[in-house]
Amino acid sequence: MRISKIRIENFRSIKHAEFTPSELNVFVGQNNHGKTNLFEAIEWFYNGGNDFSQIPHMRDQQCEVAVEITYTGVQGGIEAVKNEKTKKSFADFAAGSDEVRVIRRKSDGGKRALWVAEKNEWSSKNFAGFDKAFNDCLPRLQYVSTTTRLGEVSKYAKKTPIGDMLSGVLGAIMEKSPEYKDFKSKFEALFEDENSEVRKELNALGVKVRDHLTKQFPECAKVVFEVGEPAFEDLLKNFGTCVDDGIETTASEKGDGMQRALMLAIIQTYSDYRREKDELGKRFLFLIDEAELHLHPTAQRQLKNALLVLASNGDQVLVNTHSSVLVVDEHAIQSIYTVQKKNHESSIIKVGAIEKPQVVFELLGGSPADLLFPCNFVVVEGRTEFELLTRVIRRFYPNNKILQIIFASGDAEQQKRSIDAINVAFTPLNQTSVYRNKLVVLCDKPNGQQEPRFNQFRQAYPHLEQNNQIFVLPEGAIEMLYPAQWRKSAQEVATMKMPEKTALAKIVGDGITQAEFEAMGVVHQALQRAWALAH
Repeated sequence: MRISKIRIENFRSIKHAEFTPSELNVFVGQNNHGKTNLFEAIEWFYNGGNDFSQIPHMRDQQCEVAVEITYTGVQGGIEAVKNEKTKKSFADFAAGSDEVRVIRRKSDGGKRALWVAEKNEWSSKNFAGFDKAFNDCLPRLQYVSTTTRLGEVSKYAKKTPIGDMLSGVLGAIMEKSPEYKDFKSKFEALFEDENSEVRKELNALGVKVRDHLTKQFPECAKVVFEVGEPAFEDLLKNFGTCVDDGIETTASEKGDGMQRALMLAIIQTYSDYRREKDELGKRFLFLIDEAELHLHPTAQRQLKNALLVLASNGDQVLVNTHSSVLVVDEHAIQSIYTVQKKNHESSIIKVGAIEKPQVVFELLGGSPADLLFPCNFVVVEGRTEFELLTRVIRRFYPNNKILQIIFASGDAEQQKRSIDAINVAFTPLNQTSVYRNKLVVLCDKPNGQQEPRFNQFRQAYPHLEQNNQIFVLPEGAIEMLYPAQWRKSAQEVATMKMPEKTALAKIVGDGITQAEFEAMGVVHQALQRAWALAH
């Protein structure tokens, strides 16, 4: 049983988001753009909470907050339910379907409702009896936030991974162990047999206590001191974890990186343990906030491999990260998403092969060192040019020299930073950058307000004009240069939001003919110059 779809409405910075997660899902984005809000929305779906004042989008108490999750593999999930009554109720509700939709809404007081397909409506009647019991029917949530500490998973308690595993191990041992059976027999003989010395002494004390008690309560006939069978769980309250990495110390004395890695290793072991024992159909949903926290890049790669194993074994993993190490590799069971916030709204966008190099570029802080030395760079204004040019190059010029398109989010200062980053990353010792006289810049025509900054940009790189490396559109937006069927006026462009511009750029890039593209003049000329200057 795993999640096949997540829909979020008005949860903190996420006004609307809908996506289809795969087995391993990696979310990237700048700080304060909504990655943690996504995880907390899922956590709220699982565990609820009655304080609704903090979660509505823009603190608008009138808007509906909702998190809807669709699960597939329901029939296997039913088999993993322990409680027989709940299992039967779940099976009756599913009625043979392998999919179930569940929603938690603020308007329902934070209670969850299930979609009843035959009635085409949500039902607040929970077959599990009460809301928290329903979690036993779902993949088990394990949320590792940035504030989660080693002690929360490595110290013995009823609900910690270590506690659950040790209780299970001890329970299995005590059921079968001859030594335990012998101990139990001796314990009973010592404390429960009326003829044992211990029982005689305890009974004598009981008589004395009764004598004193009857002076106040004459009706009291007997006081007995009983010794209960030792609870092995009590012996584990002082349980600790030691690690020998050349020096054996308690885990809490190790560095932050070791503690983080140990915590994740314990959680992975917990998943293996549950799967290998009696819950073959019971899966985990792992949410790992800033998965690379405290880890060296080598350890990050090893963590990525471990998460891939978890995902391939049936668990579902969602991680958010600022690390290119967790993004750069390709895997069939992996999906990558960017989380971006604009005008106080976070959006979740799936990243394809075309956009991935740009994501890696941004995660490297603007250093293109991991982009495997393209033949040349083209620095453009924004995502619309990026979407258009990457598609056109792939469709019409696949045999030309490789160009890496870098977009600067419509900011001349960001274009300057991009150029500087390329120059620094590809400058041999004591020499000029290998791309200084080769990269090409494509800019929108600046308006009156933008012109002073644009002129400063040109003055900072006079060689760009001297060497014909800078190209300026004849209009203020590339949408005004599209072929007639997609072209927009200045007034229309002014009303378009960035998602609309990006969507249109993808349509144009996939639908334009080579002749139409080359008729776009300066745009095509910029690519030609980049190829001419390329290594």
